[in-house]
Amino acid sequence: MLESVDLSLSIDKPQYKKELKETQLKLLQLQRPIYDQKLGAVIVFEGWDASGKGGAIKRITSGLDPRGFEVHAIGAPSTNEKRHHYLKRFWNKLPPYGKIAIFDRSWYGRVLVERVEHFASGQEWNRAYDEINQFEQLLSQDRYVVIKIWMHISKDEQLRRFQERQSDPLKKWKITDEDWRNRSKWDIYEEAVEDMFHYTSPPECQWHIVEGENKHFARVKTNRIIIQAIEKRLQHVPSHPNP
Repeated sequence: MLESVDLSLSIDKPQYKKELKETQLKLLQLQRPIYDQKLGAVIVFEGWDASGKGGAIKRITSGLDPRGFEVHAIGAPSTNEKRHHYLKRFWNKLPPYGKIAIFDRSWYGRVLVERVEHFASGQEWNRAYDEINQFEQLLSQDRYVVIKIWMHISKDEQLRRFQERQSDPLKKWKITDEDWRNRSKWDIYEEAVEDMFHYTSPPECQWHIVEGENKHFARVKTNRIIIQAIEKRLQHVPSHPNP
């Protein structure tokens, strides 16, 4: 699937500013019906290191009412979290009805980094595809919209961004030895990503691949994906017994 992604897609700066402003305003306007109809929005970001997840999240949230959303930056599970099923820590971070939760990395770590780095056994990560589908199905059949975004860039573009971060004192903190180790396993990760798309893309919770080589294009497309998904879900929110 990734081989067919057109990474040449771009947008010029004047058009970017115009469309970014339009989409940010629309996202702000959607916060009210999300609240009124008691819809929970779960936005999941996965992607290559340095693919632009943080920048996209910043452009989503910068125009929103801060009372209506929360961003969760997901790292390795704590010692205590490892004592429970891996999905428990994500259940605890789901937004209440009427609000938005954005996950910078997510439960897909089980079939990505935990698979590649052997933090989970083959039996565990193979079983996780069904577990994740059931988890997301429970949400989508309730009062949630689940929006899953993969930020995609080429291996060459990732190297360029890594080198840029390495040479910029203000960005150097963003690049770690772990990033370079992950890059050395690009092909193995790519296989895991393709399996993730194949096994966890039901119609109600499909993956959206965002062409991230041009950051401006990626940010606008991301906003539009979210807007479209929320508008569609709002049309089918069941009536609430206690409005």
